[in-house]
Amino acid sequence: MSIHLRRNRFIYLFSKNYSFLCNSNVKLFGKPEISSTISHFLVDKHHFCVKAASISTSLNNPQECNSTLTFLKESGFSNTQLEKIVKSWPVVYSANLEKTIIPKIKIFQDSGFSAHETAQIISAAPSILHLGSKNLISSISLLKSLLGSTGQVAKFSQSAVWFLKSDLDKNLVPNINFLQSCGVTMEKIIRLMHFHPRFMLHKTEILEIFVNKAEQMGVGRSSGMFIHAVRVVSSMSNKTWELKLKTLRSLGFSEDDILRVFRQTPSVFGMSEDKMKKVIEVVLSTRKYNMSCLINNSATLMYSVEKRYIPRFRILETLESKNLITKWPSIGSLSGMSDKKFYEKYIGPYLNEEGDIDMTKGVALVGKKGGEQL
Repeated sequence: MSIHLRRNRFIYLFSKNYSFLCNSNVKLFGKPEISSTISHFLVDKHHFCVKAASISTSLNNPQECNSTLTFLKESGFSNTQLEKIVKSWPVVYSANLEKTIIPKIKIFQDSGFSAHETAQIISAAPSILHLGSKNLISSISLLKSLLGSTGQVAKFSQSAVWFLKSDLDKNLVPNINFLQSCGVTMEKIIRLMHFHPRFMLHKTEILEIFVNKAEQMGVGRSSGMFIHAVRVVSSMSNKTWELKLKTLRSLGFSEDDILRVFRQTPSVFGMSEDKMKKVIEVVLSTRKYNMSCLINNSATLMYSVEKRYIPRFRILETLESKNLITKWPSIGSLSGMSDKKFYEKYIGPYLNEEGDIDMTKGVALVGKKGGEQL
């Protein structure tokens, strides 16, 4: 009898639970749907797209989330920026508005940033809101002193926002002092910050290693190429560096050639092996230049084969075939010449003889009347 009662009770409980599972909106498998609460606050109330709203599936305190988003909107943040913040830093939902978010916004305002600039910076790196106030104030103050204005800091932070999140007194300041002791001017240091920001946040002892390596390659501190050489060295691991040297040797560069190229144009070492090979092959194929021409004018290796060398070589070949020129310019002069200068010297004077001129994407191409472009 007791077994029968227990069996009936089990069937009753199972049937109730089964009915609940069948009639509820709970999903046992697959991705959870956005809750109605989130849908209301993010999609309906704040006009978020469904994708941005689906980043989080629950809110511990919907009212707090609503207050945070409302405050940020009132502070100048656009919907696009708010969606970006939610996607990259979902914990903004649970951040304390009074203790975490408002004080950080006030720091930017007190530092002279406009509402637009503040929104741009924070949406680029929302975790800034979680930084300690002292560290944030110090970073902003230092960057303003280096770059000159809040506008410049805002512009800089669009591509290097991690500077605001770093302890600049521990890395940037020592690096600036070290580079200045090497003879690098502040003007060059600021330019380096803009174009290669991560370089300036290396540990100073690592920076010293890069400097020593550049000097071992023959680039002295008094050279105008010094800081460029150090930067190029910093961009490669030892393994990549050795592969680069191996490639240069395979292309016919002697050890002295390699040192000369590095002293002249360190950026050549940042080129891909394929591009370097292609430039050398195309230039030598004209039989007007040899390897020594390239080595003595190493900047020529940096120019585009498709946009500069091939179009200009074709024009010179055409002019030579018609006895309009008897000598080609040096490779250094040819590659460094602007499109306007090249046109004035090698196309304009022969316009009547050669026909129409087609300026395509800033590159001068000579075309025969009624025929194909060269």
